[in-house]
Amino acid sequence: MDERSLRGLLGRVRAGKLSVRDAVERLRALPVEEIGFASLDLHRAIRKGFPEVVFGEGKRAEQIAAIVGRLERSGQGVLVTRASREAYETIAASHPRAEWHEAAQAVVLRRAGRRRAGRPGLLILTAGTSDIRVAEEAALTAELMGSEVRRIYDVGVAGLHRLMAHRDALLAAAVVVVVAGMEGALPSVVAGLVRCPVIGVPTSTGYGAGRGGEAALLAMLNSCAPGLAIVNIDNGFGAGYLAGLIHARMGRSRNPAGRPGRRR
Repeated sequence: MDERSLRGLLGRVRAGKLSVRDAVERLRALPVEEIGFASLDLHRAIRKGFPEVVFGEGKRAEQIAAIVGRLERSGQGVLVTRASREAYETIAASHPRAEWHEAAQAVVLRRAGRRRAGRPGLLILTAGTSDIRVAEEAALTAELMGSEVRRIYDVGVAGLHRLMAHRDALLAAAVVVVVAGMEGALPSVVAGLVRCPVIGVPTSTGYGAGRGGEAALLAMLNSCAPGLAIVNIDNGFGAGYLAGLIHARMGRSRNPAGRPGRRR
C-alpha cells in the first residue's frame, strides 16, 4: 500500500462506502508480513513514497518470485535489482506483465493503470561504456520514482570535448548522476560546471590498482568540487533513489499542491 491507496481507503470510509471493520482488515498486514525466509516491509511505500526493492543477488529464483508475488498482491509495483535472467523467467511464469531490463539487470512489475508523464530534468552520465550497467540501474530506479531521465554515455575525461558538447543539457539539469570507474574524475568535473546537485557513482571498472572501484571512490570522496554527494561502488540503485528523492522534492517545492508541474 502507498500513500495514494491509503488516502483512497480513508476517503471511502469517510464517505460511508467502506466499513471501519473492512478497512481494518485491509490494513491488518501492515507494516510487516513474514513469509518464512523473508520479512516484507509492506509499509515502506507509505513511509518513504516508494515500495521495498528486492535485491536479487544471492537469492534463489524461487525465493525472488515468492517475494515479488506477495508484494504484487499487496497492490505495489516491484523492482528487483541485480537479477538474473533465470529469476526473470521464474517471475514471468506467474506474472506475464513482468519486464526484463537487460542493460540494468533488473526486473520490473508495474502497477496496473496509466503511466504518468515523468518530471523532466534528471540527467545521467557515464565516463565509459563499461559503466552503463550501473547507470541503467540508476536510470530505471529514478524513472520508477517519477523522473524523466536523459542519458548521455561515454563522455569521460580522456576526451573532455565529448562532455562539453552537451553543455546545454548539463546547465538545464535539475539533478545529475555521474557514473565513472578508473580514476573516477568525471563527477568532480561535472560538479565544477553545474549549479544543481551531483551524485557520483564509482564503479568497479578498471585495472589492478583501481582495487575494484576503491580508487574511484576515494577520488570522488576527496573532490574539491562543491555540491557532490557519493554513493557506494556500483550502487546504481542508491544513486537513482537519491536522485529521485531530490528531484521529487524539487517538484513539490515548486508546486506545493502536489500537482504535476509544467514542462519547461
